[in-house]
Amino acid sequence: MSIGLLTYSSLQAYLIVSFLLFTVGLSIALLRRNFLVQFMGIELMLNAANLALLAFAKWRGGDVSGTVFYFLIIAVAACEAAVGLALIIGLFRHRRSTDTDGANSLRQ
Repeated sequence: MSIGLLTYSSLQAYLIVSFLLFTVGLSIALLRRNFLVQFMGIELMLNAANLALLAFAKWRGGDVSGTVFYFLIIAVAACEAAVGLALIIGLFRHRRSTDTDGANSLRQ
């Protein structure tokens, strides 16, 4: 490969970091009972996917389509953050707690 492109070993390093970030985010989202902490875990998983996507785009030689998808994921994450935080604030105003057990009683 030429200078400026990722080598296979550095691509593996980026993918390992991305996998670890995704695993930590998934475990946080599944194991914690607080909506804010679960929300941060989901954001961590989105950032791990972005890291892997950009690593593959750079490895392919600076492919523009990878960068376009990166910006698309950033936009989706921003929308998810706005809607998710609005739901968490609404739950907190209604129940005075961000525990997931309180959200189950909102179905009534």
